[in-house]
Amino acid sequence: MWTAWLGLALVAGCGAEPVPVKPAAVRAPVKAARCFLKYPDVRAGHAARARLERDIAHYVGDRPGRIVYAAVDLVSGVSLGQGRHDGDLITASGAKVDILAALLQRRDGRLDEHERDLASRMITESDNSAADALWSRVGGGAAMGDFYRRIGLRETTPGPSSYWGGTKTSPADRIRLMKVLVKGGKGLSSADRALLLGLMEQVRREQAWGVSAAARPGDRVALKNGWTPRPFVQNTWAVTSYGRVVGPGRDLLLAVQTDRQPGEGTGIQTIEGIARLIGSRLDSLIPTISRPCPTKPTF
Repeated sequence: MWTAWLGLALVAGCGAEPVPVKPAAVRAPVKAARCFLKYPDVRAGHAARARLERDIAHYVGDRPGRIVYAAVDLVSGVSLGQGRHDGDLITASGAKVDILAALLQRRDGRLDEHERDLASRMITESDNSAADALWSRVGGGAAMGDFYRRIGLRETTPGPSSYWGGTKTSPADRIRLMKVLVKGGKGLSSADRALLLGLMEQVRREQAWGVSAAARPGDRVALKNGWTPRPFVQNTWAVTSYGRVVGPGRDLLLAVQTDRQPGEGTGIQTIEGIARLIGSRLDSLIPTISRPCPTKPTF
């Protein structure tokens, strides 16, 4: 009897508390990401470029005076232009960057404190008295002619005598100058270039119009503008702007020159209209298409 009772107790105990069973771990299936490669869409890029050039030409055709421009994106290599080699338009205050670049090259970057102050006022405030002083220190028109030959600006002629504002240049030469400031060479050290570009980024707000209209939010802009009445040319104005607009995916060098403008404001409006067209549509000139990666790689 004791054995029977013990057996019943064991059976009852086992039935009351079943051994818990751990669920087996189940891994979710891994979904492999699809591979895509991007290729330049050459045909779409050519079509976008043609549309942009047509739209700029139409815009320029409706504006008064003479208008020329050049643009190069150092990231994509895209370039645009109309009258880019016309070298008979005056720069006015646009020549002030040239003056400082020539002085830095001549002095191997060694400027005294007073000259650095003059340089800052000449670029950021477009101070004409500072430009007069530094034009004299660099050696005037003859020395500037030598500088242009050394630096490779073949379409730029210094103003006569002390008239630095009469310097004539082309959009292509403004782009060449900016390339030197960005990439280096031609006797300008990295410190010289940093000084010049830094001052061009600090131009007073009221003078920062022009090619800056090509900038997107967050882009950095370095520029120099020129503007002057021309009473002996039918009482018109010459207005110019050139510089660099740099940000994610682009490093745009842009120069727009105008002449025979009815007023300064008209010239500014024309320059900004061209800059805005180029800046807003630059990405469309380098479109890409995506294609799946090949499943069987070749060796």
